[in-house]
Formats: sequence, C-alpha cells, structure tokens
Amino acid sequence: MSQHTQAPTTLPAAADAVHSRLVQVLFIGVFMAALDSAIVGPVLPALRVAFGIDNRAAGLLTTVFSLSSLCSTALMAYFSDRHGRRPVYLFSVALFAMGSLCIAVAPSFDLLLVGRAIQGVGAGGIAPVASAVIGDVFTTERRGRILGLIGATHGMAFVLGPPLATVLTSTLGWRWLFLVNLPVALVVLWLGARSLPKQRASAVPGPVDLAGITVALLFLLCLVMGISRLPDSATGLLLWPWFLAASGVLLVALVLVEKRQPQPLIPIDLFANRQLACAYVLTLGVGLSMGGIVFLTSVATLAYGVSVESAGLALLPLVLCSMVGSMAAGRLLNRLGARNMVIFGFGLLTLGYLQSAVPETGFAAFLAASVLVGIGLGVVVSGALRTIAIDEAPPALRGAAQGLINIFNAVGTLLAVTCISAIADFDGGELTGFSHAYLALVLSMFVMLLLAFGLKKKLGGTVAEPISLVDTPHGT
Repeated sequence: MSQHTQAPTTLPAAADAVHSRLVQVLFIGVFMAALDSAIVGPVLPALRVAFGIDNRAAGLLTTVFSLSSLCSTALMAYFSDRHGRRPVYLFSVALFAMGSLCIAVAPSFDLLLVGRAIQGVGAGGIAPVASAVIGDVFTTERRGRILGLIGATHGMAFVLGPPLATVLTSTLGWRWLFLVNLPVALVVLWLGARSLPKQRASAVPGPVDLAGITVALLFLLCLVMGISRLPDSATGLLLWPWFLAASGVLLVALVLVEKRQPQPLIPIDLFANRQLACAYVLTLGVGLSMGGIVFLTSVATLAYGVSVESAGLALLPLVLCSMVGSMAAGRLLNRLGARNMVIFGFGLLTLGYLQSAVPETGFAAFLAASVLVGIGLGVVVSGALRTIAIDEAPPALRGAAQGLINIFNAVGTLLAVTCISAIADFDGGELTGFSHAYLALVLSMFVMLLLAFGLKKKLGGTVAEPISLVDTPHGT
C-alpha cells in the first residue's frame, strides 16, 4: 500500500528533476552557440593584428560561419528525425567544441576559417534539435515558457558577450574566448548523455536522401552567394544575378527531387499545411527584423552625433528589452496564444522601425523606439512560431519543421542586411539612404503584421503525447 501511495509523489518529483537537467542541457548548448556569435565582433581588431588581415578578410569569419550553419541546419534536423535527437544534439555540440579548439590553436588565418566552418556546422544543429526535443518531451502548457527562455539566449549573449570578449582579450588573449567553449561543451555532453531522451523513430529509416541533400546544399550555397554578393566583392565581377538565377533553378529541382523521396531532407508536404507555410513566411520576417538591427548604430552616429566608440551602447536598451520580452512572451504564450503574440510583436516592430525611417524625431525618440523594437523582437523570437511548427508538424518531422524555422530566419537576416546596405549605398550611404532603407523595412514589417492575422486563433494540429523521461515503477 505504501508503494502505491508514494508513487504519485515521487514520480512527479523525479520527472521534474530530469526535466530541469534537460532544460539546462538545451539552454547551455544554445547559449554557447549564441555567445560565440556575440563575441566575434569585439575580437575582430585582435584578429586583424594577429594575422595581418584586412576588414574584407575579417568579414569572412561571419560569412563562413553563417553559410556552414545554414547548410547544416536541414541536414542535422533530418538526421535527428531519422536517428533520434540525442545523438545528433551531442554530435553538434562536439563539432562546435572541435571547431572552437581549431580556432584557438590556429597558426594561420586559413585554419581559423576552417575552425569557424566546423563551428558553424555544429551550431546549425544545436538550436533546431533543441527545439524539437522541447516539442517531444514537454507538454503544451510548459513549451511556451521553455521556448521563451531559449529564445532569450541571443539577448543574453549580446549583453554578456562584448564585455566578456573585452576582458578575456585584454588579459589572457583572444584565443581564450574560444578555449572556454571546451569545458562548457564537456558539461553539455556529460549532462546530455544522462538526460536527453533516447527515443528513436518507430519506423526503420529508409535510404538517405543523397539527391535531396546535394541539391539543397547547392541551392543554399547559390542563394547565400547571390544575396551576400560575396563573389562580386572577391572578384570585382557582377556575379550575384547569376547565383540568384541558379538558386531559382535549383529550388525547382529541389521540389521535384524531394517529392519523389520516401524520407526527404526537406518534406515538401509541410508547405501544404497553411499554418506551417504562414509560420515560415513570418519567420522570414523575423529574420528581416533581426537584420534591421545591424544598421541602427549607423543611424545613431549619422543622425544624432553618437560617437563610433559609443554606438554600441545606444543599442543596449534594445538588447535588454529583447531578452526580457522573450522570457515574458514565453510565459504568456499559452494564455494569449501564438497568433496574438506574433501580431503584437510585429506591431511593435512596425512602430519601432518607423522612427528609424524618420530620424528627425530626435535621440530620445530613437531610444524609445529601440525599446519597442527590442520588445517586439523578443516576442517574435520567443517561441510562438516554433510552437506552431511543433503543433502543426507530424511528430516524426518535428526536426525538419524546426530546421526550416532556422533556415528562413537566417535567409531573412541576410536579405535585410544586403538590401538595407544596398539601398543606403544607392542613395549615397548617408542618413537619407538609411531612411529610405528603413521605410522599406517598415513596409515589410507591416506586411508581416497583416499576414499574422491569418494564423489560427487556436491551433488544432497534430499534438502527440510527450516522451516520458522516467521509468514508471511496476504495479502503479
């Protein structure tokens, strides 16, 4: 009798302890990858001195990382659906640590880029697989809060990253910025081996979609090269239209190839779901909003006379509000619903970026608008769109559904950075050019706001029972 009466008390306690360790594993892993992105900017001057490179070469660190992570996202998500979340998440963390070690000991800039590429491949698998694990394990009531915490990692990283980079670079040297990833990764691997679910797909995996993988990687490569115009900068030739044209042809080929695969890398059927298709377009808008932040410091220096050295501080309210907004939105997600949260977020982004297009309102208005942008960004990255992908996608395709969220987000960010810089440069690269560029961004945010009204008020997709992480005693 005593065994039966104690079971309801001990089982929830055991489950809570396991869930707590699992959240720690996911949070630390995602935060480690996000923090690495936040420290690259501050460490660039030290890298230029150490390897004697110019600004264009230094920019390759970001380009190589973005391209490798973007290309690996769909691949890691695909294998997590086939072989389980645990091995793919741990493999991604191990790759990230390996890339960090390669960077820390790199004797040349070429090997530094190799390490950065390895890091990117690992980072591409961390966030989507972590989100898929949350969808597998946690109930609907708890997902929003946890996804909000995961979404806040980028804000936390950009608050802690620059001062951490400054302290370590000035004391121990820039290599320690990457060496510190090794013990963190070891902790994640140790905890992850104990707490990540071991469940694999119920069906025996079919043949690997080699054709889809090849075409998808070529498509993403051409798309990134076309959007970023990196080959044009390297060669001085007009190549980006050809890369974009090639990406269009490859996209058609990808659809045709994937429709014939029994287990495709990118399940085209996901786009037949109206809610998922809408969520992916809105995720593209989230990426646009993230890319818009990049040039707000330029607006601050051109419009309000903020010094170049202090320009980063002008964005501190935005970063802090993004972090707080993401955590708050995660807590309110179940109460208000994903649709209302996305509408609210894009509404704030539209209003906030409008001030950037009309800088005559003054620096105080700029700071107030940055608060709106920060809260709006925190809301839209908090997990509302990922929740839609979790609820609407079949459980066997959750990894792929989350991987597409990351891909659309990254493409949107690249588009925003490229288009804003192109519009600004076309108008002379001064304040007027940025005003026109941000007017275009405001228009895109308003379109996303209208599109968000197309989301269902209450999702009714495929919701599976969460995976149990503790064994149930016999006789209960």
